[in-house]
This record gives sequence, C-alpha cells and structure tokens, in this order.
Amino acid sequence: MSLIVFPAIDLKGGQVVRLAEGDMARATIYGDDPADQARKFAAAGADHLHVVDLDGAFAGRAVNADAVEAIIRAFPGKVQVGGGIRDRAAVDRWLGLGVDRIVIGSAALDDPDFVKAAARELPGRIVVGVDARDGMVATHGWADVSDVSVIELAQRFADAGVAALLFTDVGRDGLLKGCNIDATIHLARHTSIPVIASGGVADLRDIVALAGTADEGIEGVITGRALYDGRLDLAEALAVARG
Repeated sequence: MSLIVFPAIDLKGGQVVRLAEGDMARATIYGDDPADQARKFAAAGADHLHVVDLDGAFAGRAVNADAVEAIIRAFPGKVQVGGGIRDRAAVDRWLGLGVDRIVIGSAALDDPDFVKAAARELPGRIVVGVDARDGMVATHGWADVSDVSVIELAQRFADAGVAALLFTDVGRDGLLKGCNIDATIHLARHTSIPVIASGGVADLRDIVALAGTADEGIEGVITGRALYDGRLDLAEALAVARG
C-alpha cells in the first residue's frame, strides 16, 4: 500500500504559518500568499493538500475563508479542510466550493450526532480529527484537554462511515521532534478506520517509517514545518510514500 503525503497549509490572519504545539502565540510566518504555496506544492507533485483555518478553530467558524477559497482554486488535486467546522451548513458550504474532505475535530467530541449523521450521508467526505495530549483528546484549537481517551473517541465513530481519523500528537506538532509513530499505530490497531499521522514530522526518516506501516491501517501523513524549513523535500517524500 502507498502512503498519502498531505503538505499542510495552516492559515492565521490570511498568512501561511506553523504553530509550535498548537500555541497561537508561537506562530512562524512562512508566507502571505497561500494560493501560491498551494501551487508550489502541486508543482512538486502533491495531489493532496491539508488546509487548516487556525483562527477558525478558535472562533468556531470560518475566519480565513477567502484564503481557503483561493487555495482551492489554485490547487488541482484534492483538498481537505479543517478548523472551526462545527455544523452541517459549514460542511455543505466547503463541499460546494470543491473541498474533497472535511476535517472535524472539536464537534466530534461536543456534538457527535452531527458528525455521525454527516459521515453517513456523505460517505468518504468526513474526517474526524483526533488531537491528543498524553493520550487524551484536546479540543477547541487544542486549548482544552478532555477526559476522553484517543481510543475511546475513535471507537465512538467505528460504524459511522468516517473516511479517516486524523491523529495529531499536539506535544510534537511544529517542533520537528519526529512523528509519534508508535501512538499512531496503536490507534490504527484499535479501530477499523484508516488513520492519518500528523504532528512532528522531522525529515524523510519519518516518511520512510510510516510508509512501512501502511498495512497497519495508516492512510497518510501530514507534514508542514519540515517542508517549510527545507528539512524535507516534498518530491522525495512523495517518491518514498508511493513506493
């Protein structure tokens, strides 16, 4: 099985940024033209893109909508979008604009019935974001940590038709510490839903390691800072991931 590599474009104030451990006060700006960044990723061979409206994750509604729409127009492949999507109207709006998949995080914990209904009615289009601090689910822009474990949340959606689980180790995100592969595999082994790894990808070694686990139920990997800092070459990562 091949691994999908999702280059990440995180948006704050209309700019391309990366956060350290999900902290909005620790944002590094990498550009002010998100659409141009999307075109660069496409030119390197990417056919999937992961876009996050960081402001939206805290506000509970789309804040960087103009930038996301510009990315959708610029990128010829499949775009998945997350950040502040907490009702069906928001889901339908993004899908209507050409988004391939919707990533829902906080609402998966706060309003699971909405997420399950959307997943059943929109097969293959809903991804549940499972963000973790020390094995417990973090929500609302990672500002809150719940008393629900990652495994428990995943199992709540076992039969809902969810396309994938996007697992992020918040404690590693944006820090280039290396992806938490053991925790990602542990989650994949406890659910029948494909898992996307995220948080902390440092270099090609993470891609190599994850590519070797695709048969464990790991569908893909999201990488951001390693690409922006030049520690990971996207074309090389794609070649490894595709086998």
